[in-house]
Amino acid sequence: MKKFDIPLHYRSPIISKVKAKRKLEDPRKKDFSPTSLNFGNVTFVISRHFGFCYGVENAIEKSYKAIQENPDKRIFLLSQMIHNPDVNSDLLSQGVRFIQDTDGTQLIPWDEIQPEDIVIIPAFGTTIEIQELLEKKGIDTVKYNTTCPFVEKVWNRSAKLGELDHTIIIHGKHKHEETKATFSHTKENAPSLVVKNLEETRKLSDYILGKISTEEFTHYFEGKLSKGFNPEKDLNRIGVVNQTTMLASETQEITDFLRQTMIEKYGESSIKEHISDTRDTLCYATNDNQSATLELLNVDADLAVVVGGYNSSNTSHLVELLEPKFPTFFIKNKGEILSKESIQAFDIHSKELKKHHAFLPDKEHTTIIITSGASCPDAAVDEVIQRILELKEAPVSIDQIEL
Repeated sequence: MKKFDIPLHYRSPIISKVKAKRKLEDPRKKDFSPTSLNFGNVTFVISRHFGFCYGVENAIEKSYKAIQENPDKRIFLLSQMIHNPDVNSDLLSQGVRFIQDTDGTQLIPWDEIQPEDIVIIPAFGTTIEIQELLEKKGIDTVKYNTTCPFVEKVWNRSAKLGELDHTIIIHGKHKHEETKATFSHTKENAPSLVVKNLEETRKLSDYILGKISTEEFTHYFEGKLSKGFNPEKDLNRIGVVNQTTMLASETQEITDFLRQTMIEKYGESSIKEHISDTRDTLCYATNDNQSATLELLNVDADLAVVVGGYNSSNTSHLVELLEPKFPTFFIKNKGEILSKESIQAFDIHSKELKKHHAFLPDKEHTTIIITSGASCPDAAVDEVIQRILELKEAPVSIDQIEL
């Protein structure tokens, strides 16, 4: 796999060594067991896969190239390049400006964007409408387009399904930038619908099986349907694709549920005519990170720390996997660790920061699981480890650790 040129300050002394060793031992990534580092009175259990993925490293490399290659030009990002506050702050500090926020709110009017400006398309991709708007302004939308190739793979698969008269069911959060982009591309080739979870999928199933009316269906999915969507004829042949940062297991659950729905309506013998196998659209990095996180559930630990941006979908899903077994703290960086006794962490359910006391257990030896989202620099994880080692007054230093 390609090695990207990203700023050195995103690398780290601990994590880089761990990843290098694991890559040497397991080049084909078949071993999802974690790595343990014992610092005397605290052991860190480090997930096999976490941190920057291919798409994120590609986006970072292109973004910094845009800065280096255009010192005398104004440089804009359509919105946050990835969902990590430290990376985005770093780009802002170098003069890059965001045209929109993550909700699509306009921060800089389109009229201010000039043909000579540089506009970076983020890793999530963008809508066809915005791309066409930029092209009409004379903006080069190719050179600094950082759209993840695995997102583009979803678009390409959807286009082929559309050619075969399938309706596209997108598993995603309909307000997320990636889902907006995917929806924009899929609706060009096929009727499209967004479902967030199994609950919404059940409502879709109810309509297919004639349990609810067309009026109830269209009201329930308002704002999540392509223009002119006709449920009476558009739900006979379907294919499920996903926002690449969603839980892969949930996408599969949704696909399996809809497959059973189609079997119930049309019978097993003709099922291939009514639902397509789209497992090939799942992102390898999302799969690897989630599989490695599931492996952490086999470990005995006192707590888990997940590092990443609070608006990062893939990171929140790692929290979702860990919190049923461990006290799990979702933090953006080391600054959220206030003291040995307290930590400020993000609650994925209430969507707010909460302060927790008795963060580190008062015991002779503490075992801590640690992982991060695909948009989190290894350096941020490294700094969290070092902050905890400092608070625990660990007798073994980083230099003494043997991998």
